[in-house]
Amino acid sequence: MPRNLQNPIISFNNFSFQYKAQKKPTLNNINLDIFEGERVLIVGPSGSGKSTLSNCINGLCPFSYPGEISGTLTIDGANTSDLSIFELSRKVGTVLQDPDGQFIGLTVAEDIAFALENDCVEQNQMHRATLNAAKLVNIQNHLEHAPHELSGGQKQRVSLAGVMVDNVKILLFDEPLANLDPATGKQVIELIDDIQKQSRTTVLIVEHRLEDVLWRNVDRIVLIANGSIVASTTPDQLLAENFLAENGIREPLYITAAKYAGVDILSRNKPAHIESFLLSENDKNRVKNWFENNAPPPCAKNTDAYLQVKNLSFGYSKGKKNLQNISFTVGKGEMVSIIGQNGAGKSTLAKLICGFETPDEGELYLDGKNITGQTIRERAKKIGYVMQNPNQMISKPMIFDEVALSLAKSGLSQAEIKEKVEQTLKICGLYPFRNWPVSALSFGQKKRVTIASVLVMGCDLIILDEPTAGQDYKRYTEIMEFLCELNRKGVTILMITHDMHLMLEYTPRAIAFSSGKLIADTSAAAVLCNASLVEKAALKETSLFLLAGKCGIPADQRVNFVQAFINHDREVRKNGC
Repeated sequence: MPRNLQNPIISFNNFSFQYKAQKKPTLNNINLDIFEGERVLIVGPSGSGKSTLSNCINGLCPFSYPGEISGTLTIDGANTSDLSIFELSRKVGTVLQDPDGQFIGLTVAEDIAFALENDCVEQNQMHRATLNAAKLVNIQNHLEHAPHELSGGQKQRVSLAGVMVDNVKILLFDEPLANLDPATGKQVIELIDDIQKQSRTTVLIVEHRLEDVLWRNVDRIVLIANGSIVASTTPDQLLAENFLAENGIREPLYITAAKYAGVDILSRNKPAHIESFLLSENDKNRVKNWFENNAPPPCAKNTDAYLQVKNLSFGYSKGKKNLQNISFTVGKGEMVSIIGQNGAGKSTLAKLICGFETPDEGELYLDGKNITGQTIRERAKKIGYVMQNPNQMISKPMIFDEVALSLAKSGLSQAEIKEKVEQTLKICGLYPFRNWPVSALSFGQKKRVTIASVLVMGCDLIILDEPTAGQDYKRYTEIMEFLCELNRKGVTILMITHDMHLMLEYTPRAIAFSSGKLIADTSAAAVLCNASLVEKAALKETSLFLLAGKCGIPADQRVNFVQAFINHDREVRKNGC
């Protein structure tokens, strides 16, 4: 619990912020106190103002993003209007959504020590402080490694050590789970919790993945919508109300499933965690009865092969195989998830299919034709690829021009290109920004630009690497429903994802990788109900499986319970109920 409830370490008082380039404020009359030692989760739909709120705390607004402030913001007893961004950085340490954008040093040790070097700290003292910060986040055995050699979770640890070395009082995490596999994300939440307990630092987490953050306790959730604070309360209280659903935030899956069964969600029943969630015998019976009335029909399999991967092996360096003897077939019009831990070989597989890399062994067939020897350009007529990091795909300064780029040599007239681009921008929720510079967009908005630039080409097979990373539930649903519509029209879709919600909801089938090997090719529900597969592929058991067990549903029926929820939930959202 908070250490000091008398004097807030962060205090917004009638605070508003309006970006210089915008006509109205992004934040409106914010009044919020955050106390020393609190752990606060900040949630809200895209464009709600939550990123602007966090950027006001760390000083990026107005120092990097100019704008007009009214009211006051006090941090650690000082008015931010009297502080430089350097002075603020001594109080607030920020761990970015994309850790690669935060690295400066050539080695882990250099990166952690960067702030100390700037302060001209004596060398022996600097070495001790660097080692202590590395030990705090358990990265001390990688001090001589280059940051790019590390896994996603290890990179997060280095970023955290780099801000902890300055002994900051406030730690601000900007979507720390966005690019991590479920098991690593779980470890990061545990790490943040452990660091907070050891240091009593105030922790703020901005994140879309509410259920994953609630793996460990937070003191409070602040919900922001339309630039205002809608709720600021405990997780148990917030989950007992309808604010999350009303504002486009996904509540934990077990909460939604319980509601479908007619269970009343009450704060006194401690719904913040599936383990603590108290269910009466009547509630358990309601869940079992719901399941009996919604048993899923058997799934029909598509046997019409479209993409065939045969005995594929590949290594980036001699003597090391990043993929080993991979074989599978994807049917025409299927939607399939490719899952597994960071570094398992998922993105490497995508690069081989698209022709960015050449396999050491094996063959690739598309619609019955061997494409192993085809060039990238030849494959691009049939295969579209959306990369995980949007900054690696974008080459034009303006949004419209970026999406139109792939149609430049299509033979279409300018009017036809304009119509096609605008239609795609509308589908991806980007039409209002069509004349904006790409640099003005958030990470999630840039992601939508890259999806639009591929969708506009009309490929038969689309491979998406983390398509919904950084998206709120509303935008996530819009993008996925659009992909489903493409899929219904015959477009085959492969999605590399760490988002188990996405896998469960939208892909009947999942192909799981671990250490370069294919370890499972089965239904999405079956993967997340298999403890051995969950561990090998660095996943996280679905809370729906745990809910089924809590309600006494037999073990051999829990996969069907998960599938029943998926089917029902999709129908509910499809009908707008």
